[in-house]
Amino acid sequence: MSRFGPDQRAAALGEGVRVGGFALAGALVFPTETPTEVRAAWHQLPADVGFVVLTASAAEVLADALADPPPGRSELLTVVLP
Repeated sequence: MSRFGPDQRAAALGEGVRVGGFALAGALVFPTETPTEVRAAWHQLPADVGFVVLTASAAEVLADALADPPPGRSELLTVVLP
């Protein structure tokens, strides 16, 4: 079961116009416009990120990565925007 703790940060990853506002809530924002940028941002997430908001297109690009997270990241909680 995934857990988001008080020592973890939130991040938002996807098209800038859809995720930019999450910065107002204190989330790290990774605006991406291409599949290459999405993959690069995913691999650059800091270790203290425990919760990631993804746009639908970013989630599609990361489908394999979400199904099989890297070692040490199995507790990463993700949500996909509609």
